[in-house]
Amino acid sequence: MLRRDTVDTTVLPPGERFGMWLDLVARTSAPLRIQSAHSDDFAARADFIDLGPIQLVEYEYPSLDATRTRKLVRRSDPELYILALTTGGVGTSSQDGRHSEIQAGEFTFYDASRPHDVCHHAIEPERDQATSIITLIPHAALPLPPQRMAALYGGRMSGSEGIGALLAQFLLQVTGHPEQYHAADASRLGAVGLDLATTMLGRHLVAEDAVPTEVRRRALVTQVQAYVHRHLGDVTLSPQTVADAHHISLRSLHRLFEAEESTVASFIRDLRLARCRRDLADPALRGHTVQAVAARWGFSDKAHFSRAFRAAYGTSPQAYREEHSDSARIVNRAASMVNSSRAD
Repeated sequence: MLRRDTVDTTVLPPGERFGMWLDLVARTSAPLRIQSAHSDDFAARADFIDLGPIQLVEYEYPSLDATRTRKLVRRSDPELYILALTTGGVGTSSQDGRHSEIQAGEFTFYDASRPHDVCHHAIEPERDQATSIITLIPHAALPLPPQRMAALYGGRMSGSEGIGALLAQFLLQVTGHPEQYHAADASRLGAVGLDLATTMLGRHLVAEDAVPTEVRRRALVTQVQAYVHRHLGDVTLSPQTVADAHHISLRSLHRLFEAEESTVASFIRDLRLARCRRDLADPALRGHTVQAVAARWGFSDKAHFSRAFRAAYGTSPQAYREEHSDSARIVNRAASMVNSSRAD
């Protein structure tokens, strides 16, 4: 499981919560001056996940205004970029004279080495909390021309379309379900997040040529893989439809996957087989025929599915289901005997 460090002010009495939050903010790499109308009972939470090249922070707090002043910058310059995804509430951001109104589902971008202002308000302050996911990116880790980044400071970027949507989904998945990943996955996940952030920022600079070729390739691979996951049950899904959906040639798609562990076709097939295997072992799906399970994940030909399944797992789909069904019955029977003995 990914390590998640949590700070929750509700462990303290209401009168002490705002002070705890101010102490937390003061200890961060880019401290801010915070003001809030809810300082008498500041129920807030921050979850920190270190992904190697980047760090994620998921925030939940009452409405607040925050300022990073010149004095605070002089006192502590972490040389970090801050990419913030607003997930709940509304806000405003400003840096270097650029001012933006931010809605839920939008990104904004700052340089922590420069003064900036952030206001983040819950839509219904008496009931809701303002929420966001912050990505902290070291200056040296972002492979984009630093002299051009000022064009993005304090601006807004969509988190609901294109690379922005993929990055938003990635951040929500990792922060929402860290238990689904191993600690050893952290650096690889961080590299994926950094590639997606770099590509999104590069496109908003209208300078895709400024994004290193390998970063663009990895980001496009991630985008293709996400597309395959979403359309896995579509029987028409194929390398050609994937290429068409991403406006590239089939040859370019195959070239894109040359550095990966599998071809596009084998990636689709292996993912479909893995989903079928999972469903065949699920007792809740015993009422579905093997053919129905196969069709659910895009296998229209029963014979072809059986051959592919046997080649991958060394047994037929029906035998695999029966084997796991027997295991489930043994476990259930053992559990029933234990419960029976307890009742006696």
